[in-house]
Amino acid sequence: MSNPPYDLALEEAWEQDLKRRYPETDYDPNGKAKEAFRNYDEPGRDTVREFYRINHEHQTYAFVLGKKAEFRPGAHGRRSIWESMEFLNTLVDDSDPDTEMSQIQHLLQTAEGIRKDGHPDWFILTGLIHDLGKVLCLHGEPQWAVVGDTFPVGCAFSDKVVYPEYFAANPDIHCPEYSTEYGVYGPGCGLDQVHLSWGHDEYLFQVVKDFLPEEALYMIRYHSFYAAHRERAYDHLMNDHDRAQFHWVRAFNPYDLYTKSDAPPNVEALRPYYEELIGRYFPAELDW
Repeated sequence: MSNPPYDLALEEAWEQDLKRRYPETDYDPNGKAKEAFRNYDEPGRDTVREFYRINHEHQTYAFVLGKKAEFRPGAHGRRSIWESMEFLNTLVDDSDPDTEMSQIQHLLQTAEGIRKDGHPDWFILTGLIHDLGKVLCLHGEPQWAVVGDTFPVGCAFSDKVVYPEYFAANPDIHCPEYSTEYGVYGPGCGLDQVHLSWGHDEYLFQVVKDFLPEEALYMIRYHSFYAAHRERAYDHLMNDHDRAQFHWVRAFNPYDLYTKSDAPPNVEALRPYYEELIGRYFPAELDW
């Protein structure tokens, strides 16, 4: 059975849900969550709730390992960064094509917000590309395996993950090896040893991991890991190096959530700057 078309309205609902959970006025760069904003029972969230019901049921340890093998770099061709941006740009909302800003414009908004604040060039570049892993949807992946909050698999699920009650349908909870606090991992093993739920974050990390500074790679790989960088869950799996690098994940988070606006950036005017920036770090083509 083929997957349903990618629903940009659902993606927008997920992003708005993130902003409701983590309001800009309540942002804490130290990642301390405020319980007042963990109310997931407001009206109008049925779409997001159903998304997470499916996501939490199907994101198993075996599923994640299978997807990592299926989408190993090079398995889906070679493209430049800008070509991948244009590829992602073919994702349109058929229900309302005149009101949705293009994918490239969204990427540029994030990058321009970072650039305006005077951050290093690698930080700006990370903002530009951080969502490029969403090309997974153009390879036929279901939406619940592309976007959404990420979380470790192969160990007990935390109640700090959004809608934790839906993990009751995940078959891994019946596997003793996967249902303890540490599961298949060890205390303080480090996140590089931990498998997170599959999606655009991990896919892009695997594509670009040989080309960017480690700080950028943490931003890309863990920017949807809200249970860790905003709720402080799963600290028992992290080591001191992870904790230090999460400074950068938290620094990136407000740009990821709060830079979208209704004013579209001028793609052609900005393209020369960003193509030159891309060329400083990446080869002409990458394995996707």
